[in-house]
Amino acid sequence: MNTVSRVIIDGCALVTMDADRTEHTTGHIVADGNEIVAVGSGPVPDDFLHGKEDRVRRVDARGCLATPGLVNTHHHLYQWATRGLAVDDTLFDWLTTLYPVWAGIDAEIVHAAARGSLTWLARTGCTTTTDHHYVFPQGSGDLLSAEIAAAADVGLRFHPCRGSMDLGRSQGGLPPDHVVEDADTVLSATEEAIRRHHDPGRDAMVRIAVAPCSPFSVTGHLLAEAATLARREGVRLHTHLAETTDEEDFCRERFGCSPVEYVEKLGWLGEDVWLAHAVHLDDEAIGKLADTGTGVAHCPSSNARLGAGICRTGELREAGVPVGLGVDGAASNEAGSLLEEVRHALLFARARGGPRALAVRDALEMATLGGARVLGREDEIGSLEKGKLADVALWRLDTLPHIDIDDPVAALVLGSPPPLELLLVNGRPLVEHDTVVRLDEQDVARAAASASATLLRRAGVIS
Repeated sequence: MNTVSRVIIDGCALVTMDADRTEHTTGHIVADGNEIVAVGSGPVPDDFLHGKEDRVRRVDARGCLATPGLVNTHHHLYQWATRGLAVDDTLFDWLTTLYPVWAGIDAEIVHAAARGSLTWLARTGCTTTTDHHYVFPQGSGDLLSAEIAAAADVGLRFHPCRGSMDLGRSQGGLPPDHVVEDADTVLSATEEAIRRHHDPGRDAMVRIAVAPCSPFSVTGHLLAEAATLARREGVRLHTHLAETTDEEDFCRERFGCSPVEYVEKLGWLGEDVWLAHAVHLDDEAIGKLADTGTGVAHCPSSNARLGAGICRTGELREAGVPVGLGVDGAASNEAGSLLEEVRHALLFARARGGPRALAVRDALEMATLGGARVLGREDEIGSLEKGKLADVALWRLDTLPHIDIDDPVAALVLGSPPPLELLLVNGRPLVEHDTVVRLDEQDVARAAASASATLLRRAGVIS
């Protein structure tokens, strides 16, 4: 049976995010298979219209804006099952409340929660997402494989990070002892995850990263050994860092230095490393990140929800630090929308640094090419260019909320979230007319609700 192999998107405004930041008031995109073969101004050239009719799909994109698919650089998918808890707590209090609940997760719960979270990411324009999963209760099953299967169900490009915690409360860490693993178990499981799931190929749908959780939940030994393992296997490194003043105090009291200085001693700065949050950085720390090419996943909504502070996004970018955007876990960002992070990144940067602290197009860049750079995939995704992978978001801007906003990029970033007309990943549609096409959204919702209720009953939160 023949299937569509060429998708032609015609008549839309275009933001390419190429090296020249080219934009077209009216333009076209042509994808053949999983690759973009043409991007330009005006109507699509006739040459691309030839071929078997049932193998060419032409999309009338008038009234729409095409952007690169959004890239989410930090998330905790399992937390979709624990949204709405500890809503007025600081990070450390929030974690202390939720660690015992998360101790009850299993593969079925993780799969259902991940499908819910990933489905909503797709609905909000995300084509590539990471996940940082660091809770592995004994006997809970293969949690990493469960979320990888969920990403395949939805169709997103996926970078799961095999996280870990080995510094329990009895050793001076924050998590209770029953939710941590020993270092040897972590390293063995991480190596196995890389062997089973990591695809280094150009159009990879799954890539693994190594991701001990944080300085207050992981020993220095595990951090150092994890860095050695990742570099031996040629994969990237990820962790939380400098999220709150509590973490700053913890590092200075326990290690006698700042969080950035601490991880630098353990080999955790470099072009293969990206850090979640990075809110509390002084000028020296920003300089270290810039000099080493270390990336940052900026999570504005979660940082605000937990009262952690506002990342120095403008200064990081000006220094040359790679910066992407992250939704963060759904239990500290109940909206779970990547597009919302674009707007919040812009507004919070300006609230902190003034009206020119971050431009509208800078915010969109962080969600696209910036995120791709953080994940080491800027040669494959993050912009609409000939030869890149066909990850495309098409936003409808001709409805009431946006119809008279003159600048389509401002309409997308500053306006209310618009309908998503089409989302392509590897040239395949995941969303059409604001509806996911590979799954029944109501089935996803019911399964997520059931998983949440099961987990909360296990923890005694509900009866």
